Formats: sequence, C-alpha cells, structure tokens
Amino acid sequence: MNLVRTLTLRQLQIFVVAARHLSYARAAEELHLTPPAVSMQLKQLEDNAGLPLFERMGRGVALTQAGELLVHHALRILGEIKDAEANLQALLGAEVGQISVGLVSTAKYFMPRLLAQFAQAHPGIEVQFTVGNREILLQKLQDNAIDLAITGRIPAEIDAHAEPMASHPYVLIGPADHPLRDARRFDLQELRRETFLVREEGSGSRRVAEEMFKNHLFTPARTISMGSNETIKQAVMAGMGVSLISLHTLPLELKTAEVSLLDAIGTPIERTWYVVHMNSKRLLPAGQEFRSFLLDQAAQGLEKEFGRYLALRTAH
Repeated sequence: MNLVRTLTLRQLQIFVVAARHLSYARAAEELHLTPPAVSMQLKQLEDNAGLPLFERMGRGVALTQAGELLVHHALRILGEIKDAEANLQALLGAEVGQISVGLVSTAKYFMPRLLAQFAQAHPGIEVQFTVGNREILLQKLQDNAIDLAITGRIPAEIDAHAEPMASHPYVLIGPADHPLRDARRFDLQELRRETFLVREEGSGSRRVAEEMFKNHLFTPARTISMGSNETIKQAVMAGMGVSLISLHTLPLELKTAEVSLLDAIGTPIERTWYVVHMNSKRLLPAGQEFRSFLLDQAAQGLEKEFGRYLALRTAH
C-alpha cells in the first residue's frame, strides 16, 4: 500500500461525500457526477487502500471499519487544505474568506438572521452552516471539518475554547387555551397531571427538562419523547401536552399566539449560548471577524427579538 503516490484529492472529496450520504447516487448528485464515475473513483481508492471502505447494506451502503478510520483522516486532510487556501486568502485581509460553522438544532432558529446581518456588512466572507447534534459537531471540530460551533454547553470533553455568546432561556409552553395561561408564578406541581413532551435521550433540551423535574421533586403524569423541536411545538399546539423548550425556537408561535407561555415558579431556566473552537485551531481573519460579530451582536439581537415576551411575565 502506498497511498501517498496513488491517492488523489478528488478521490478523498468523493469518499467524504459518499460517506456522509451513505449513497453513491446522492453523492453523485451533490458532486454533479454520474453514479458510475463515483463508483469508479471509490473503487480505485479501495484498491489503493487495499481494504474495502464500504459494504452493501440492503439498497444502501455502510462504512467498514477501514472506511470509518479513513473518513476522519480524509476530513482532516481536506480541512488542512481548506485552511491553506484560507491562509492565502487572509493575505487579502478579513473581508475575504470562507467560514464553516456548526449549529446544534436549536440554534438554527436564530442564526440565519444573524448571518444575514453579517453578510450585509461583510459581503466578501462566505459563511457555511451545518446542523447536527452536539456529538457530531464536537467530532467535526476535532476533524477540522468546521471552524466554529454554536452549542448550549461548554464541551469539556475536548480541548476547545468556549466563550459565552448570549443568554439562552428555556420556557414552559402549553396550547393557546391552556387553563393556566394567565396564571402568574404558580407551582410546577400544578402541572403534575399533564403530559410533558420532551426531546430524545442525549439532547441538551432533554437534560434541562430532567434537571427541572429533579430540582422541583416533580414527576409528570406522563412523558412522551420526540425527535425535534418542530414536532414538540406542533404537538403542544394540538393539545397533546406541555413542554420545556428553548425560547429561541418560538419566534413564529409567539407572534401568532399559537402557544401560551406558562409562568411556573423556577422558569425561565437560564442557560448560555457558547461559540466554540478548538484550541489548536488558528482562526483566520475572516473567522475572527465572524466570531467577534457573534460575541458583540448575538445577545443584543436575541434580546431585541425575544426579550419582550419575558418582560410581559415579570410585569404582572
């Protein structure tokens, strides 16, 4: 095996996209290639590696152990090349460049507005977003596949630098006609007969809800686990139950009064948004500019959009 002599960057690019989709056809579509061309390039890469990288699983494919190993190296190699390109662009200054930012799913509700504001002020900087759960984003940071991540917890498990970006309140919501919609500072035990809609195991939002239950010695009558904030919001609007959810996921529902904020004692629960990068990562001028923008503007922007809803609760 001599990958140095035979490997091509194009093969690595195709391999990474195919590994992400676990589909040659979808990889071909993204790369604007034909499926046979993708298959040929990956076959050459497997021949050069001397090991199979994919295995057939029904109609799709899965990574082999060798494929799992190579994909992390491939991401790092491509990330280093991206950094080299960005370093050369940095000679032109902070107003030209490309940044890759990872978002936990809750952050996708407000980050596009901040991006639009940043893009207007810095048209020469391209910001790419990827959305994933916390575990995936931390791996992408380590693989140098993203420059920055926006998360709701400090990632103590990796060698990263986290800076507080903005306050992140969690609020209790119920359907628009909930009996306690106008009640002020009621005890959480008043909801003991309710069904609580919670995120899946491992979710940051699930962790916050479980901490609330523990701190209030509270056991809901029933809990239903759901895989997304959108599903939870739709279920609350349909009257299926109540939920503790990030205030920042509710811009439309609060404006249209499709849900009610429930003013239980102990809520809102204050958490923090963090902007994170690896300590080993040298942020280039464009990345430093975007990071500074988030640290300067995110808190103000979120307060402007959502602060009035919390102010209404304290005004009574």
